[in-house]
Amino acid sequence: MKIYETLCRLAGREYVLRDEPMSRHTTFRVGGPADFLVMPDRGTLPQVIACCKENAVPFLVIGNGSNLLCGDGGADGVVIEIGKRMADIRVEGTVITAEAGALLSAVAARAAAASLTGLEFAAGIPGSVGGAAVMNAGAYGGEMKDVLTEVTVITAEGDIRTLPKDGLDLSYRHSVIAKRGYIVLSVSMELSEGDPDAIYGRMAELKEKRVSKQPLEYPSAGSTFKRPEGYFAGKLIEDAGLRGFCCGGAQVSEKHCGFVINRGNATAADVRTLMEHIQQVVKEQSGVMLEPEVKFVGKFM
Repeated sequence: MKIYETLCRLAGREYVLRDEPMSRHTTFRVGGPADFLVMPDRGTLPQVIACCKENAVPFLVIGNGSNLLCGDGGADGVVIEIGKRMADIRVEGTVITAEAGALLSAVAARAAAASLTGLEFAAGIPGSVGGAAVMNAGAYGGEMKDVLTEVTVITAEGDIRTLPKDGLDLSYRHSVIAKRGYIVLSVSMELSEGDPDAIYGRMAELKEKRVSKQPLEYPSAGSTFKRPEGYFAGKLIEDAGLRGFCCGGAQVSEKHCGFVINRGNATAADVRTLMEHIQQVVKEQSGVMLEPEVKFVGKFM
């Protein structure tokens, strides 16, 4: 196909895959095939996007796939994965600049190695730094908005702009980036000089909390639902009697009810059905309508 050859010319043939299972590119480990999956570097990303637009080919930009549920019918068109080819991390004084594909955990590790404090909360978050900026990722009292200074993006019109923190409208799991159709290229963060022992100690403490309280041994997308104002999603799900409840291979984690996990043979349909059931039961029991934190993409059968 013409689009395949064009993508190969732009990104390199070894970085363009046909009929690629999305289960290999999401932390839920479910999802049917993408027509094409391309892994560009920073220089070719704008060209790949322009190619899709010029040829009227639908495209989806993903990072580490840690907050996605892709349908069993796969994804039409082109999936653009911002990953290892866009993962450079630079430390200059107390400022860290990371390309969008860098894992947040890797950025936190680099910060610790440079005796910089402020990113300890991010050490166990499985997403990429680009995705973290888009959704103002946070955990254990820390958020990206605490450290972000600016984000460089490609606009919906194809222009490259650098946005200061105060232009991002950062709040709980929200920024203007997705709303305006921007695609993150890189993120800059201002940290503080700190004591290495204290930094590594805090990271070890948070790791122990995650291991003891979260079902890290199973594929999932982390917290499945957003935190409703005044409540905790996991507590609402537990109180609704849904701990361990299953739909096919998908299950409400017995360790932490805020997580829907893939027991090993789940389909995307199993996960979605379970999420909808949770919403219905919690609404009936508490009057609270849970809002998914997981983003649905692709075709659901």
